Amino acid sequence: MEPFVRMEGAGPALYLLRDWMEESPGLTAGITGREGGTSGPPWTSLNCGLHVGDDAEAVVRNRALAAEAAGWDPAAWTCAEQVHGCRVHRVVRADRGRGGRDAESAIPGADAIMTDEPGILLASYYADCVPLLFHDPSRGAVALAHAGWRGTVLEIAARTVEAMEREFGSRPADIRAAIGPAIGPCCYEVDGPVIERALPLAESLASAGGAPLDAMIRMTEDGKARLNLKEMNRQIMIRSGIMPSSIAFSSFCTGCRRDLFFSHRREGGRTGRMASFIGMRER
Repeated sequence: MEPFVRMEGAGPALYLLRDWMEESPGLTAGITGREGGTSGPPWTSLNCGLHVGDDAEAVVRNRALAAEAAGWDPAAWTCAEQVHGCRVHRVVRADRGRGGRDAESAIPGADAIMTDEPGILLASYYADCVPLLFHDPSRGAVALAHAGWRGTVLEIAARTVEAMEREFGSRPADIRAAIGPAIGPCCYEVDGPVIERALPLAESLASAGGAPLDAMIRMTEDGKARLNLKEMNRQIMIRSGIMPSSIAFSSFCTGCRRDLFFSHRREGGRTGRMASFIGMRER
């Protein structure tokens, strides 16, 4: 069953982790779709990325619409500058709202952000890359990570788990994780440079008893490969100590479902961005 469930009613398209939210009162977690915003072409319409050439006022309004629909004050929206790396930043109370209304105030150079502070809504941006969401109910800690192919081979999922252990005292077995809508192997063909980086990791994960190699990377007759970033990240999470039963896995492919989500690859690089989001409300 698809874990990201679209919120009913008019307004911005939000896909929520309903099971998580029902099990943990005060938690909000999910990802935006592409419908129900104010941006015009080619960012139509719920573009949440300030870095793609869209009108900044429209983007900020879209973020506010998403936050309000999820029951949050837009001032809580907090995000980082994503650089396809693996640095994890701990968000503290003083960071609340950074990057929410302008790119200049965003937390610099961090593709994973985490907090145990209630009242902060973490956000991260995607258009094919893999959204990774983390929640430790025992510690009241949450995290987001942005995993493109670079972040995947840098094992940003593992770096996030390690940071939660170090900063919050989380035990991997207590962490639940979600892998959100992202491009699937059906739409994601890669060539030499990416294969050279991804294949050794996939082989290592397969040899550790995880998924078969061809479930993560499948070579084609023309020397290219079909890459399954979602499955690779799932295996990294398992190797990091997260229980397989604690990992929610979206079946949505952003390349196939351009009616619902933005796809950088399938839309020629000029498109909007979805936002993943997670936070604990103040009591």
